[in-house]
Amino acid sequence: MRELIAIDLPPGPDFVVALNEIWNNGDAVLPIDQRLPRVARQELLKQLKAKEVITSNNERLHLDNSQPVEDGDALVIATSGSTGAPKGVVHTHESINSAIQITGTRLNCSSDDHWLACLSLGHVGGLSVVLRAMSYKSKLSFVDHIDQDSIDTALKSGATMTSLVPTVLQSVDVRQFRTVLIGGAQALGVMPPNVVTTYGLTETMGGVIYNGTPLDQVEIRISAETEIQIKSPTLFRCYRDSTDTKITSGWFNTGDLGELVGGKLKVHGRKDELINTGGYKVWPSSVATSIQQIDQVSDVVVAGTPDDKWGSAVTAWIVLKKPATTLKFEDVRQHVKMTLPDYCAPQKIYLVAEIPRSALGKPKFVELNKMVTTQLS
Repeated sequence: MRELIAIDLPPGPDFVVALNEIWNNGDAVLPIDQRLPRVARQELLKQLKAKEVITSNNERLHLDNSQPVEDGDALVIATSGSTGAPKGVVHTHESINSAIQITGTRLNCSSDDHWLACLSLGHVGGLSVVLRAMSYKSKLSFVDHIDQDSIDTALKSGATMTSLVPTVLQSVDVRQFRTVLIGGAQALGVMPPNVVTTYGLTETMGGVIYNGTPLDQVEIRISAETEIQIKSPTLFRCYRDSTDTKITSGWFNTGDLGELVGGKLKVHGRKDELINTGGYKVWPSSVATSIQQIDQVSDVVVAGTPDDKWGSAVTAWIVLKKPATTLKFEDVRQHVKMTLPDYCAPQKIYLVAEIPRSALGKPKFVELNKMVTTQLS
């Protein structure tokens, strides 16, 4: 009987040893995000029904109420849970090997590469770095915190490839890497030439569309409701509760809306992110991109909030580059109106010290709404 074994270890060589041991035994792996608090880790282990968990000093703790995995299953990995409780996505050795092969082909991966792993291994973006390095027998380094010093140190040691979240690019220079993959959250602004923006989900084993173009063997189409659909050999087998949401002929509804422009995919955002304000539809990402161009703005996130007049108000939370910087409400609105229809201009704007984000760079709106803010008027 094949079991699900959790790895509750920080990124590093011990994680790789544990991963190989589990797979050599014919079992499947559940990597635990080290940023989760203890209670959340315990809940995830319980929800996804792991048999054992490997902790520091190679200690194995037995867990009750476990559930076996199917033959060929290699990985159960949690979604980000940004729109609800995380789901366990089941990937097979076949889907993982397909992901390694098609991404490695596009990136010209080889044993000469030196990957820097700096994202959580509890999500596909970080774990995929490790899996590529293992497959191509390339050098692999780990850091648990990304800043300019850690990047410079990695580059001096020969690092050539890495994967990051978009927000990091606002504070570090990554131009010396051969390739930098960006995913997890929508990138804002102009990217350096060595940066590859990726689109994918946990269900696709990470990015399968690079700079708007599908990887080999990956197909995309837009449904009548403008939802992005994907067919790929990297698609998951099912969720941990055995539900399979793939539709006819193996296509998967991503839950994201978008369009094909000149043969390239343009992602507008999640279906439930679309703001309907006074009968007009507004994409938060378009407004955020516009606001990010304002000199005084360091970071921004946009979403709809309940409003008696508009139904939903376009609302922006802004972090200024310097605390003493001034920014006027109407100046922000006028800037947005220069590039977007006037109904896209924010009706509410709040200044915050920071925007809380997940390990993947996605805004945590529950925490954001609890923060002390200053409303522009």
